Amino acid sequence: MRKHSQEFLQNLTPHKAYEILVEGNQRFINNLNTDHDHLELINQTREGQFPFAVILSCMDSRTSVELIFDQGLGDLFSIRVAGNIVNNDILASLEYAVKYVGSKILVVLGHTECGAIKSAKQGVADGHITGLLKRINPSISKALLMDEEYKHSDKVAYANVENSLEEILNQSEIVRNMFKAGEIGLLGAVYNVENGEVDFFKNLTKEKKQEKIAAKV
Repeated sequence: MRKHSQEFLQNLTPHKAYEILVEGNQRFINNLNTDHDHLELINQTREGQFPFAVILSCMDSRTSVELIFDQGLGDLFSIRVAGNIVNNDILASLEYAVKYVGSKILVVLGHTECGAIKSAKQGVADGHITGLLKRINPSISKALLMDEEYKHSDKVAYANVENSLEEILNQSEIVRNMFKAGEIGLLGAVYNVENGEVDFFKNLTKEKKQEKIAAKV
């Protein structure tokens, strides 16, 4: 089955989409990246796109999701904004990806050494940056109450990912209903800029975990 096709997406499960991302990151950190034939990918995608995942990540230049997950043209929807925060335009983009294109997994990807998080901690205020950083402040407070031990040390990065996931579920009826129905999976992850490793710390693609999170919203 050709990867860039509607049939491929229709037969793909959320959990398999998650596994593709995990395997891609393993290739990335072990320098075993696929040799993508970009001209062939252009030919395959010229009449349409069928990305299997939509990823909300930070605009940081070190966090290109196509590289981190070893994917090619047409494989991923990439939504990037400083601090991987959520707003109405981002919600609309996520809804389009899962409902109208058929992406099977929605990922919020934070990262270590995030400049937006550092600026929020320092109370930076300047132009439109002020309003964006205010959206990160709740994550700073939440991190102080977190008892969990994570693979990477920056608890605010983890809290910020969790807050974004919660906002998506609470504010998007489309995403929430598709998630409850098992049509899509949700994934929270943090990328380590020092070694390239992604910590998939919140995998909500399994049925048991879907029921648990659905009960909260």
